[in-house]
Amino acid sequence: MALTLYNYFRSSASYRVRIALALKGLSYEYAPVHLLKNEQLAPPFADIAPGKLVPLLKDGDQLLTQSLAIIEYLDETHPQPPLLPGEPAARARIRGLALDIACEIHPLNNLRVLRYLVHDMKLAEDDKNRWYRHWVETGLEVVEKQLAGSSATGRFCHGDAPTLADIVLVPQIFNARRMDCRLDHVPNVMRVYDECMALEAFNGTQPSACPDAS
Repeated sequence: MALTLYNYFRSSASYRVRIALALKGLSYEYAPVHLLKNEQLAPPFADIAPGKLVPLLKDGDQLLTQSLAIIEYLDETHPQPPLLPGEPAARARIRGLALDIACEIHPLNNLRVLRYLVHDMKLAEDDKNRWYRHWVETGLEVVEKQLAGSSATGRFCHGDAPTLADIVLVPQIFNARRMDCRLDHVPNVMRVYDECMALEAFNGTQPSACPDAS
């Protein structure tokens, strides 16, 4: 069955899945959903996505939501190369690093949260951006400490091959740079980011390379 990925080029969660698909060498149909134009709120996408969120992966009759769940599904259905390798403790560390970003940073800076801050809470644009930078900068500092404090850190977040942790890290750095976040306080994070971006799976799926980039 052919895979179809419903996603938005600037969505960091969508970027995660594009990286995973590229690392697995899987081809797929690219189905753009433009969030700024509110295409996620209207048919046909809203009819198949209960949360009206991207990414959504269609695999035959299966409709899969949430980027981390999609990536683990891909890892289980296409085991090579493994994105969650090693013993249980290693996999727990990889998941922990990924969740430090996906659960502790990203939700506070999601588009719908930022829209609520501006439209409903009446925050000024500068205050919204200050909110964004605070949670990104402090959240990445936690990841930095995790990387610096463990011998399991290698070329990448865990060892010398990219894992789920790197897949989640790279899109967050893209967003951080776009919003002019401070990054000089996370040298290990940025070293790993550079290692990742030397690989086509990360570089070739970045937002500017997407067909709906604008």
